[in-house]
Order: sequence, then structure tokens, then C-alpha cells
Amino acid sequence: MRQRIAVVGGGPAGLAFARVMHRHDRSVTVLERDPAPDARPPGGTLDLHEGLGRLAMDKAGLSAEFEALSRPEGQAMRILDTDGTVLRDWRPDPAERANPEIDRGQLRDLLLGPLDVRWGQGVTKVVPGGRDGVLVHFEDGRQEAFDLVVGADGAWSRTRPAVSPVTPHYTGVTSVETSLDDVDTRHPDLARLVGDGSVAVYGVNRAVVAQRNSGGHVKVHAQFRAPLDWHAHLDLGDAEAVRSRLLTLFDGWTAPVLDLLRHGTGFVHRPLHVLPVSHTWTHVPGVTLLGDAAHLMPPLGAGANLALLEGAELAESLADGSADPDDAVRAFEERMWARAGRWAKITAAGLERLVSPDPAAALAVFDQVQPSR
Repeated sequence: MRQRIAVVGGGPAGLAFARVMHRHDRSVTVLERDPAPDARPPGGTLDLHEGLGRLAMDKAGLSAEFEALSRPEGQAMRILDTDGTVLRDWRPDPAERANPEIDRGQLRDLLLGPLDVRWGQGVTKVVPGGRDGVLVHFEDGRQEAFDLVVGADGAWSRTRPAVSPVTPHYTGVTSVETSLDDVDTRHPDLARLVGDGSVAVYGVNRAVVAQRNSGGHVKVHAQFRAPLDWHAHLDLGDAEAVRSRLLTLFDGWTAPVLDLLRHGTGFVHRPLHVLPVSHTWTHVPGVTLLGDAAHLMPPLGAGANLALLEGAELAESLADGSADPDDAVRAFEERMWARAGRWAKITAAGLERLVSPDPAAALAVFDQVQPSR
């Protein structure tokens, strides 16, 4: 008898899991709280790494489709001093495809493909150990039983409490995101500043990072160290008030960088939270976690890659059928914890250096990852 399997969350981890299961002719119920795929902005762009996100796309049989959509030129990176001096300007060779970029929305649609997602299915809690299996409770009061529930529901996972009491904690760094649309036509000077990939400026306990997406769209992130309640007397819904506060925070920086904030349309407050670096749990039959639900870490390029690969690997372990499903999940968790723990340490240290009292520390991080040419 085939297991009743549900994955909570239609992000990279959940969709990769469901898509690889589908490839192996295994049925999965995808439960997503959003009412439709386009119910909210999908986010910015992701660089998929060889051996991580790229490997997951291969396991899903989507490598060719990914290659057609990805932007290898998006690997370009420029770093400026706060006065506008160019400190680093790395442009990939035409054949360089180690970490090509893809928009989150494009990746989501690619993974969705033939999957049947149950949209508008908000989960409130997951209760293991019942006679009929693991009980999933929904926002509308319904309940449904499954043999395995995979929690891929992000930082504030409603599945996580079934296996772990741990909740995310604030890193001390806040990011405020804004966007520029049709940048090549409306703001050609800023388009040249950003280039084909990203531009980053590091100051004392502050940073501005702008990243090109497809279709002339640019995401801008203003990052700074501050208390979690830094906005206590600020209406975050008032875009002009937020813009004014940010311009004050970055006062004295070169005008083109400030223009990224001056011309931004709308602002989204994103305080950066993480789970403990070595987050694990005692195995609970019938429930496991993937991605941010399992190992929330600073957004420095690893999280989505790990989420994709974990979804694909867990699906392959279950679809193989050679081991008891619970044994397969248990073995997967051990592998996931070891790998995620290594990346959590790397990204935690990276955030400390990228938004720090010493801007030179941020430059050193970049040089370690991509030596200047």
C-alpha cells in the first residue's frame, strides 16, 4: 500500500520534493497557504550552485529547462566604497556557469509543471502519533491524516513544533527591500551601476546590495545592525517615511547608491532571523523538515540551494523503496543535519563580516569566494 504523503509549503524545498516524487511516479499532496501561485511577489533571484541546487534540478529532470531560463551573466559582481570608488569588478567568462542566476518566480513555475497543488490550504499544526497517522490541522478547522508529513513551510514553520521546540532568533541585522522596474529605460545610470549581476556597498554596520533580475527588474536591499524594534516610531506602511529614514541611515554615501533607495518603489521590512547553527531533533516517526523549516540561516546563497537538494534527496530515498520509509527518513535527516550545520556556520560567520564595524572584513569575504581578476 502506498503511503499518504503530504508536503507543507510550496517553496523550493516542497516543490523539489514533490517534483522528484512525481518523476518516480509517487503521489504527494502539496499543501500551500497562498491562494494561488501569483498571490504575492515571488522574491528576487537565486544563484544555483553546482552540487547543490543544480544537482537538484538534474534529479528532477529539469536541467535543460533550467539552462534555458538561467542567466550566467548574473554572476557578475561589483563592490564599491561608500564614496563610489570601485573596489572590485568581477565579470564571469562567457563559459562560466558555476552559479547561474534564475528568478524565484521562474524557478517556482519550472518546478510546479504538472504538480497538483492544493492552494489556500493554510496549516495551523501537525500532530504525530495518532492511530490513523499524522494529523494535519487546517485554518478552516478541517483535519486530515497522512502517513508522512514533510514540513517545508519556511522560517515560521507550523510543522516544526511537531519535532522541535526551537524557534528562530533575531541576528541583529535588518534588511529593508525595495525594487526598481524597467531600470534600463527609466534609470539607465542605475542600470549601468548594477550591471548584469550585482553591486554591493559596505560601510560601518551597513550595506546596500542591488541585484538584477530578468525583465529589467532590480531588487535593492538596505541592510543594517539595529534593535528589532528600530522602527517603533515609524509607519512601515508609509513608503516615503521609510525612504526618508533609510536615506538618513546611509547619509554621506555616494549619490548613485542613495538613488537606488530614492527611486525604489515600496519597501518590505525583513529582519534577519536564524535557527541555531546545529539545530537537530529527536527523530519523530511520520514527520520531518526541509529547508528553512529545518535550518534557517542568513540569506547568503546557501539556503535555497540546500532546500532544493534536500527535497530532491528525500524524494529519491523514499521513491527507491529498498528501505523502510521511516528508516529512509531517519537516514536522510542525519545527512541533512551534517551538511546544513556546515553551511550554517559559514553563513553565520559571513553575515558577521558582511555587516560589521569593519567594511574591509566584507571585502575579504568576497575575495575568499571570488578572487579579484
